[in-house]
Amino acid sequence: MKVSEAVASRRSVRAFLDQAVDAQLLRDILGKAQRAPSGGNLQPWVVHVLTDQALARFKALIAERKLDQPFGEGAEYPIYPDGLCEPYRSRRSQCGEDMYASMGIAREDKAARLAFLAGNFDFWGAPAALFICIDRRLGTTQWVDLGLYLQTVMLLAREAGLDSCAQEFWTLWHRSVAEFLQLPAHLMPFCGLALGHADPAHPVNSLRTERAGLDESVVFHTSYTATPTGAAHER
Repeated sequence: MKVSEAVASRRSVRAFLDQAVDAQLLRDILGKAQRAPSGGNLQPWVVHVLTDQALARFKALIAERKLDQPFGEGAEYPIYPDGLCEPYRSRRSQCGEDMYASMGIAREDKAARLAFLAGNFDFWGAPAALFICIDRRLGTTQWVDLGLYLQTVMLLAREAGLDSCAQEFWTLWHRSVAEFLQLPAHLMPFCGLALGHADPAHPVNSLRTERAGLDESVVFHTSYTATPTGAAHER
């Protein structure tokens, strides 16, 4: 598979088959991902992998604790800023509407929407769950390195015929995650990553989110000049 094909076919999968991921394949993917770029070669990622009984024990722990804390323990960082401005607010809203529409869940069916979102607790049925952590003593620039690492893992997974879903959802349970993984105090769980074989029969996996056009996001400063709208045209 070409890199361009992996980029084009990567998506957030929210329904996985009950099919184990080969342990050696998982090690190979993560071994190759160590080549992900990072400023100053700090390589700030620390990754914990849960499969089989370890994953089952973690799910059981969270299932027990959410009985008393149905909304989690409180996010350690804001997943989205308050008062999300345009065009980001509309993009996020459209993504959600398209996702529920793919399953025929109406806007007013709050119960069905919440029931689907509860799939986060199960890693959407994925047989492998990764927790990507970062040293609290590092700065926000190193968070960019985590994004580069995550993208590298997800593209390598596509090359291997696997799919994934990054889950910042788990910051809502950062205390329980840190406790279960026995993280030292200086390590912060940043996000989870569900990994496995996508269920081709589940309608949610038919979702392909829209992307802004090139002229909406990119300005070329070569033989072109930018227009007030951000589009590029030849001088």
